[in-house]
Amino acid sequence: MRSDLFAFHLRITGQVQGVSYRAWTRDHAVQLGLTGWVRNEGDGSVSALIVGTSKSTSAMLERLWEGPTGSNVSAVDPQATALDQAPEHFVITR
Repeated sequence: MRSDLFAFHLRITGQVQGVSYRAWTRDHAVQLGLTGWVRNEGDGSVSALIVGTSKSTSAMLERLWEGPTGSNVSAVDPQATALDQAPEHFVITR
């Protein structure tokens, strides 16, 4: 695993389901060269795993507060995590 990569597991809360937040997240993650995943949770939140350089993960953490039109993000809670959990691409999971 590359030593210049960082991984964060995220929980995003607010109005983040039913507004294409997962597709928006995937598109921005791909633009930034991140790998990982995003999914809806049963409690109305969205979870994600982002893996990338310090610069790209920082940029994504800032973007997650914006979200797509119709979203209203109340919190983005990042937790550092192990790098071995990331897929090779960025995907939407169930």
